[in-house]
Amino acid sequence: MRVLVAEDEEMLAELVATGLRRAGFAVDTVYSGDAALAYLGLHDYDVVVLDRDLPRVHGDDVARKLVAAGSRTRILMLTAAGSMEDRVAGLDLGADDYLGKPFEFPELVSRVRALRRRSARPVPPQLQRHGIRLDTVRRTAYRDGRELDLSPKEFSVLQLLLEADGGTVSAEELLERAWDANADPFTGAVRVCMSKLRGKLGEPALIRTVQGVGYAL
Repeated sequence: MRVLVAEDEEMLAELVATGLRRAGFAVDTVYSGDAALAYLGLHDYDVVVLDRDLPRVHGDDVARKLVAAGSRTRILMLTAAGSMEDRVAGLDLGADDYLGKPFEFPELVSRVRALRRRSARPVPPQLQRHGIRLDTVRRTAYRDGRELDLSPKEFSVLQLLLEADGGTVSAEELLERAWDANADPFTGAVRVCMSKLRGKLGEPALIRTVQGVGYAL
């Protein structure tokens, strides 16, 4: 659900981030290796799209530190150095995947999704509960055969509730997993999104509020 893009070319970083957000991910961007390490220490990312040639702290050193720390964050190296030797070197550092520049954006999105499925919290291609069927690859959602017109954020929140398999998910966890680092922790964004999602799911109501704890499906 959550991706960090670490790329020193700011325009490219923002283009990648915009595309990944349209694909349903919560995305943060940084432009140096030290900033990447700072964000990775603060937030629980599923995937980091990591340029090798980062300023201040090299991308290779970021990868080494992640691997040494036993992080569950998957590493997709995105770099102009695309020879076989470069790919082997990057993978030997601990990268999970490697994509050379220039690249086709649909391939990048597909690779990020594949790494997400291989994370410590693997996500099956389809999630089902109480008549809801969510296809995490095609990004489609149905209730009792009726297609749901969900925004990317609503889809992410519903996916997190389904992944909990009946357990309660706190508003804080939803904010951490489905929103980016710019989200105000005191905002009513989760409550507003939940209200819209409930309306789209229809009756009978499926999402219940567990007072003082969070939400459950």
